[in-house]
Amino acid sequence: MFSSSVLLLTETIARFLDIYMILLIVRILLSWFPTINWVDPPFSILSQLTDPYLNVFRSFIPPLGGIDFSPILAIFVLQIVARLFLTLGNGLPAGIY
Repeated sequence: MFSSSVLLLTETIARFLDIYMILLIVRILLSWFPTINWVDPPFSILSQLTDPYLNVFRSFIPPLGGIDFSPILAIFVLQIVARLFLTLGNGLPAGIY
């Protein structure tokens, strides 16, 4: 029982992080279009979901030559954390109840 609940929890968190990573990539790709109004509902929701996480990395990686490289590190860290959750869930012994 315990093993299956922990496995379910770790897999759910890993999948959530994968979905969040897709949202980050969409946000980054949309930032290339200067005509997007980030106040409009679909874009403002995306911005509200992703900008707090991206701002963490923007605070210590300044834009170089007008290009923001912080999303690269943000996605890299998110991938590592998601894989850690999957590894944690898959590394549990099968006989724990």
